[in-house]
Order: sequence, then structure tokens, then C-alpha cells
Amino acid sequence: MAPILSGKRIVLGVSGGIAAYKAVTLASRLTQANALVDVIMTHSAAKFVAPVTFQAITQRSVATDTFEFWHDAGRLRIGHVALAHAADLFIVAPATAHTIARLALGLSDDLLSITALSYKGPMLLAPAMETNMWTHPATMRNVQTLQDWGVDFIGPEEGRLASGEVGEGRVAEPEDIFEVACKVIGRGGPLDGLRVVITAGGTREPIDPVRFMGNHSTGKMGAALARAARDLGAETVLVHAPLAVHPPGGVSLVPVHTAQQMYAAVMEELPQTDVLIGAAAVADYRPKDSVDYKLKKSPQQQLISLERTPDILHEVGRQRGERNPGPQLVIGFAAETNDLEANAIDKLERKNLDLVVLNDVSAPDSGFAVDTNRVTLFERDGNREAWPLMSKDEVAQAIMQRIVARLGRLDWKGSQSNALDDSLEN
Repeated sequence: MAPILSGKRIVLGVSGGIAAYKAVTLASRLTQANALVDVIMTHSAAKFVAPVTFQAITQRSVATDTFEFWHDAGRLRIGHVALAHAADLFIVAPATAHTIARLALGLSDDLLSITALSYKGPMLLAPAMETNMWTHPATMRNVQTLQDWGVDFIGPEEGRLASGEVGEGRVAEPEDIFEVACKVIGRGGPLDGLRVVITAGGTREPIDPVRFMGNHSTGKMGAALARAARDLGAETVLVHAPLAVHPPGGVSLVPVHTAQQMYAAVMEELPQTDVLIGAAAVADYRPKDSVDYKLKKSPQQQLISLERTPDILHEVGRQRGERNPGPQLVIGFAAETNDLEANAIDKLERKNLDLVVLNDVSAPDSGFAVDTNRVTLFERDGNREAWPLMSKDEVAQAIMQRIVARLGRLDWKGSQSNALDDSLEN
């Protein structure tokens, strides 16, 4: 789910390369997010993928001819002018070396390049070419020129290329391009200029090189929060233990395994943090003496002594009480199975938090490894609010909207839908 793209006009330029087939998946993903996708294909691209494929996916016309005219607001307009003026984002995927060169030189010899020359908004390029072509000084110069003009790039990646060789030049995956497109569209949102740090996933405390103490957290809620913060323009950092979901694109990732590692990573990020959200399931205890060899079965009973791990949010709350400035907002999650409200309020007060998000992880629709959540918010001023069952993406978006309100940034004029209001209305 990506409400940031809903109703947005996106021009998807497809240039001629074997990676053009991946643009079909990207067009589908953008369309599923309720974006209006206008595809421009070069003549070479049409040799790899038929225009009718994109037309079927997007349910919109596909442009290939420089001399085409389009109907726009009841008028017949020159195609490249209509497309350029209406677009909120211009994506070129794949972007071949030839297309990158033409864009950098300002050429206008086909529909894609002439539309790009007429376009004044954000642009995202996903290069795809052989390694030697990508690393050639001419290509590097052209990429630098476009970056100096404010064009965003994603990739290319390392992988198997069309030639059969392995190297840098493989086009980024469609889902990753989609994620970065959300970030580009979200710039200037209500959290623009703020740094949001989110923890996610379940930490793992080693017993030996094979076994560990862990929990059932998948990181779905934390990943959803990172996407929601990114889409509102925040500089987003995701400090994550192992995840069972694909980490969101367009955010800074800090992978960790243990509670101690997560503590160290958060403390390092803290001085530059405006909002901290502790959504990770951090182990409270770890084996006191882990060993560097695999423990074998034994007739004797095995006992494992435990010791406390550092409490990340408690330490952040303590530091906030002793020094200023600290994060403007610190939010914790309380995953509980009993005495729900009492435990949530205790966490709020004991750790000096601004807000606690309580969820009953024993419930089948709001626990670990599910796509939905039913939460109750507890705020420092005594306010509490129970939300209906929503997807974790919707919960994340609603939490971000609460953060926007708490930070006094409601005057931002954006087009994101209100997930909480939508759920309550339905």
C-alpha cells in the first residue's frame, strides 16, 4: 500500500534493453498503488516488449511517436507537452547508456527525450547496461551531470548481465524502484527536514554458534513505519534485527543481531534524531556465558544462566531527563499478553516516553507474523485511543499522522490519505 502515489501522474520511460521486460512489473506495481501511469517507449524498447502489454497493465495509452497528439482537459495537445506538464514524477527504467547520454546532452530526437526536456519535476533513473559501458568515463560524466541537475538514480546492481557475465550493470528490481519512487514523491512532506529512527525485528542472543534465544517478531510493523515516515519526507533510519520481510527502499538500513548491538546503534544515531520509535522486539535477557562451539547433548541437565540486556528506551528516556535537547518525540511499542493497560502505562511512565502503542500479541489478528494490527495509543497527557483493526501499513500511516500533529506540522498541504479516518469511516 502506498497512498503517497494515489492519484499521482507518473511518466514511465522505457528505453531499449533486455531489462525492458522488468518495466512491465514496475508499471503494474505503480498502477496497483492507484498512480496514473503514462508509458513512453523508445522504438528500440518496443522490439523487446510490445506496447500493448503496457496498455493492458496500465489501462492507459502508450506513447511511442514524437508526433502524437493527446487529449488533455478537453483539448488536443502535443503529446510531449501534455505528458510533461501533467506529470508528478518521471521514471526511466531501464535507462540505457544511450538514453542517459541523450538526457545529459539535452537532445530531443525522440518522444522520451523531448518529453524529458519539457519536464520540470523530479526524475528517477534506473540504469541498465554492461559493466564496461556503466564504468566508461563518458557514462560517469553523464550520470554526474544529471545528478548535479537533481536527477535521482537507483542502481545499477551487481548480477548476471545479458552477456552472461557477472558484474555491475543489472537494473534495480521493480519493487526497489517503486520504493524509491515513493521517497522521491514524498519529499517536501510534513516530516521533511526531520530524522526519524525506527527499530524493528527480533533480536537474537547467541547460546553457541548454532543456537540463539529469540522471539517471533518478523519486523513487519517496523518496516511499515519506516515506509510511512519516508513517504512523508523524513530522513529515515531503520535499525533492524533479522527481518522476515523485504526491508523498505529509500531508507538508511543499520542491520544488527543482538540487543547490545541495537543499543549501540541507537545511541550512535541519537544525537541527530528528531523522532525515535522503538518497534523492535528486543530481548530482555541473554545467556551470560555463550560459547564458541556447538553444545552437544549430554545426560546431565543443561542450565543456561541469563543476564539483563541494556534497555534502549529506558536509557533514552533517562538521557532526555538529564539533558536537552534530545529527540522531540520518543515512542515505544508494548507487545503484551496480559494486564495490557497496566503494562502499557507502566512502560510510558517508567521509560519517560511520549507515547506507547499497545497491542495484544496473543490475539490471532494482531500478533506476530500477520499483516494486521489492533492497537491502543497511550499518551503522556493521559489521552488514550483505541483504533480498529487495520493493516500494519495503515497503522503505521496513522501513527505518522499523529506524529505530524504532535510536532505541529498539520499545515502541510499534501495529498496523502488518512488511513485512520478511512478505516473509521468504513
